[in-house]
Amino acid sequence: MTPPCAVVVVSFGSRFGRFENGGVGQAVALAQRSVEVRAPSNMFARDQYQDFRNVDFLLLLATLAMGAIGTVMVYYATRAQLVLNGISPHYYLDRQAIFVCLGIGVMFVTMLFDYHHYEALAPIVYVGVVLMLLAVKTPLGSSALGSQRWFQFGPVQVQPSEIAIVGVILAIAAYCARDPGQEGLTFKRLVTVLVIGAVPALLVMVQPDLGSAIVMGVVIFVMIVVGGVRMRHLLLLVVVGVASVYLALHVGVLKHYQMQRLLSFLHPTHNTQGSAYNLAESKAAIGHGGITGTGLGRGAQTNLGFVPSEQTDFIFTAVGEQLGFVGATVVIGLFAVIIWRVLRAAQRARDTFGRLLCAGVVALLAFSVFENTGMTVGIMPIAGIPLPLMSYGGSAMLAFFVAIGLALNVGMRRGRP
Repeated sequence: MTPPCAVVVVSFGSRFGRFENGGVGQAVALAQRSVEVRAPSNMFARDQYQDFRNVDFLLLLATLAMGAIGTVMVYYATRAQLVLNGISPHYYLDRQAIFVCLGIGVMFVTMLFDYHHYEALAPIVYVGVVLMLLAVKTPLGSSALGSQRWFQFGPVQVQPSEIAIVGVILAIAAYCARDPGQEGLTFKRLVTVLVIGAVPALLVMVQPDLGSAIVMGVVIFVMIVVGGVRMRHLLLLVVVGVASVYLALHVGVLKHYQMQRLLSFLHPTHNTQGSAYNLAESKAAIGHGGITGTGLGRGAQTNLGFVPSEQTDFIFTAVGEQLGFVGATVVIGLFAVIIWRVLRAAQRARDTFGRLLCAGVVALLAFSVFENTGMTVGIMPIAGIPLPLMSYGGSAMLAFFVAIGLALNVGMRRGRP
């Protein structure tokens, strides 16, 4: 293959008819520039190779393990009831396996490009999320059980509120990183961040999807703290937040059934056939598992369908009953590893945008795990929040994998200048 410099020299000579000293010098300069033009592609390849050498394999393996465990538990949580109803016992298994595989693929795509590209795309993603949340309340959306929060595409349902949380993380991180020379969040910038978060949160509330709105509120609060909110503004924000919760509970902002579900954990023995039914059956299933569990597919509470929504919001009860205290501890331990590694990525991030991305992901994962597992044992309100990487559902699964992909992306590129 002809060297690039030879091509440049020949073309230069043919243009001017002879090689004088000055011409040769110009030709050499052009050849050097030609090589410099070619260099970025090779440098990009080397940078990409170096980036993937920095992948946090502990975080990656723990995430893949949780996806696999979740798929198995969804199968054993639904198999008996599907057979009883004359449906293939693999119905939920096949769909969940597809969701997990798609999630893994999206996670790797998210890791592929430097996360700073997402900073430029954040406004577009945010506008798209808001438009989806508006559209789902139109005739384009579908409703079930008194809520209109899905788009129906044949057999596939898409829930925009799950995707919206990742969009909010991107938008707030991008806005807070816009002026890196400014220390902390001024009051004006704090109000802007609150507006960015409040718009999708309110749209989620009116669906209604209280669980996603609560998660979004926690994520926004954590990112504000990490973003450098001033103490007096933080105290004011806490007071306003407490007042808002009080008004929501006493002025009729929440519907009656939402109030009953949220407060049932305070009186677990009252109305066990009504608002506290899910909690009573969930605690019974976990208690039945004992130390080592009843074994996969052998849980009576699970097989007889006593716990509603066991493949979604209450998947942890299937873990507790069939795998017992030991299995539940392993699952919680894997979540602890994931959260720890994302937190480490936040600490080692080279800039504000990366640090805030990881902070939002930590808040999303940590609160979702704590709330979901806590509500199954009666220490947290029942709010309909999925267990990350385990609960059945495509939208949530993709959102959690994308979130972890962002954290892996930040950790991979911590050494870039």
